[in-house]
Amino acid sequence: MEEKLQILLKEKFNKNLDNCSKEEIFEALLLLTKEANGKLPRNEGEKKLYYISAEFLIGKLLSNNLINLGLYEEAEQILRKHGHELCEIEELECEPSLGNGGLGRLAACFLDSIATLGLPGDGIGLNYHFGLFQQKFEKLKQKELKNPWITKESWLTKQPECFKVDFKDFSLNAVLYDIDVPGYQSGCSRLHLFDAETVDETIVGEDSIDFDKEEIKKNITLFLYPDDSDEAGRKLRIYQQYFMVSGGAQFILKECEDKGYDLHKLWEHVVIQINDTHPSMVIPEIIRLLLKKGFSMDEAVETVTKTCAYTNHTILAEALEKWPIEYLEEVVPQLIPIIKELDKRVRRKYKDKSVYIIDDEDRVHMAHMDIHYGFSVNGVAALHTDILKNQELKNFYDIYPEKFNNKTNGITFRRWLLHCNRQLSAYIEELIGSGFKQDASQLEKLMDFADNQAVFHKLAEIKREKKLEFKKFLQETQDVEINENSIMDVQVKRLHEYKRQQMNALYAIYKYLDIKAGNKPKTPITMIFGAKAAPAYVIAKDIIHLILCLQELIENDEEVRPYFRVLMIENYNVSKAAKIIPAADISEQISLASKEASGTGNMKFMLNGALTLGTEDGANVEIRDLVGDENIYIFGKKPQQVIDLYEEKGYCSKDIYEEDELIHKLVDFIVGKEMLAIGDEKNLKRLHKELVGKDWFMTLLDTKEYIETKEKVYQDYENQEEWNKKVLVNTAKAGFFSSDRTIEQYNKDIWKLK
Repeated sequence: MEEKLQILLKEKFNKNLDNCSKEEIFEALLLLTKEANGKLPRNEGEKKLYYISAEFLIGKLLSNNLINLGLYEEAEQILRKHGHELCEIEELECEPSLGNGGLGRLAACFLDSIATLGLPGDGIGLNYHFGLFQQKFEKLKQKELKNPWITKESWLTKQPECFKVDFKDFSLNAVLYDIDVPGYQSGCSRLHLFDAETVDETIVGEDSIDFDKEEIKKNITLFLYPDDSDEAGRKLRIYQQYFMVSGGAQFILKECEDKGYDLHKLWEHVVIQINDTHPSMVIPEIIRLLLKKGFSMDEAVETVTKTCAYTNHTILAEALEKWPIEYLEEVVPQLIPIIKELDKRVRRKYKDKSVYIIDDEDRVHMAHMDIHYGFSVNGVAALHTDILKNQELKNFYDIYPEKFNNKTNGITFRRWLLHCNRQLSAYIEELIGSGFKQDASQLEKLMDFADNQAVFHKLAEIKREKKLEFKKFLQETQDVEINENSIMDVQVKRLHEYKRQQMNALYAIYKYLDIKAGNKPKTPITMIFGAKAAPAYVIAKDIIHLILCLQELIENDEEVRPYFRVLMIENYNVSKAAKIIPAADISEQISLASKEASGTGNMKFMLNGALTLGTEDGANVEIRDLVGDENIYIFGKKPQQVIDLYEEKGYCSKDIYEEDELIHKLVDFIVGKEMLAIGDEKNLKRLHKELVGKDWFMTLLDTKEYIETKEKVYQDYENQEEWNKKVLVNTAKAGFFSSDRTIEQYNKDIWKLK
């Protein structure tokens, strides 16, 4: 490897490892790794998976690729010999801006596992130039900037394939770019990303994310989830989605025909996994393409129904897309006759309006189309799937019980342990051998050390090392100094009211006032947030403003600051997650019960020895089943209680606010003199009004119990022997949440790849 690196540096920069810059080493390592990926065998077979998703939050790739290729340690040693550190080189990589939250990170983990298990399967998505956005904090508020990540030398490789995509008034060429996805000591899969050569990055302002949403040829792959608060934004999303699925559908059929397969038996060679509703138009699009190839409508519909499978990621109404048919007529009129025909077929069989594809308001329900014209519908955690079957999609479950199944989400341990916590990974290997790297269930062997004081001591030592690393990272990136001896209490995830960052902020107010009253914690506490709010999501941005105001208030209070800090990480992303998760003591998973489909952050924290403080929601339920009640902190109303409150309209935040003295005090602090002296009155008063007058995701319902439970967590931390026993149990039981296990289940029950 050293010889190859030296040759590359000589050819490209006329330098060697002793006199080149970090930037030059990064470029040479990228090229060397890309070449190694290209030599890996492709995972081929008679039946192939195409995983279509609007998001693939793949994170930085250099370290992950080196680990999977078995080259990481060698690269590290070579660089160190010449006075360089690989960890410093890794920092230079731009993070691919191709996803937002758990949905996209899951898709990335799945590709890694598909490749690792040697399964024939690739991803299909869009090559966003600026992704979601880069988050900056200005005047204690979120500011959105474009986030360019595509450099001259990148992981993208342009392919010769190009597909014409027709819209109502114009056509675009979908140009294909590939990113290789090497498996861990295995073959290689690919992520296929479509782009348009007409895209013009200059239409976006330098200091904003504003652009003309109607200039489709110039903007179609600029941003992930463009602001859809107006009609132009909503139509742009339809343009994007159709561009992705039309390019993808044509690509899939071409691959089949190139291999000589009979398209009349497409399902024998292809399975298409529709990841949430964004790619749903692939169903009518493949039907359209098959009709052009001479299929009858009956043949085309049967073929698609046997080929497509749908993953539901949410019960939130806003995330189950419903597009006005007039929008579709303006963007993709060629699909309208097919969608109407699919709806007619449903109406002929069923009289229940709730299962129709086109509703009385002429809106097309994408999830309904996926369920009727796919062969599988899966939820992503046991609780989530039960809620789908018994409540949210019960009308469909009654029709198609055989289609419904659960596939609890997972994470790739290569990135979320082997790379982000090398100290812990090495120590686990010392204790139980290296088998866990390929079979995560072997982590269970750690239970042999469940009463070993020396192991507890070493786990605490590793946690402190990771806290020191995180402290250094924060000093360098945000010029903030934290106490590495404090309890690190972390909530990092997408900002949404159902995830209830606002409840955590109310706890921060409680703790601030408690310390002001003289009740100082034995061990200092650092509460850490990281989250982006969608640009048009006003209340979410108000919650960020509240957290940043609390951070400012406490930073300037000499009485509180030594004991309690609130910190918000700017521009939270995969790379920053890899720094904070290994340093965390407490994993905040406090969504309103029944609203979080699964969560995958909860799994990453668990694996790295943070204890879960959470509601009975998503995969928290399965974490509790694995670790036992004594090794997790569960609070709050149960899922069915919450569901009943919604059905009966039985929740009134104003009643709780007026009747509970403590909650009244905490909520009013938001608009009290201390906060108004720091923050923006409009933002703080709007959030206060929302909590008192509406509070759709029931923050105040669980606040008192949350405070009590969190206080118990902090108290339990003081007994470090018992705490580290809980830590060990959590890591030992985390093996179930490997994405390798999830993908094996998808393959056994749904895909049946060969």
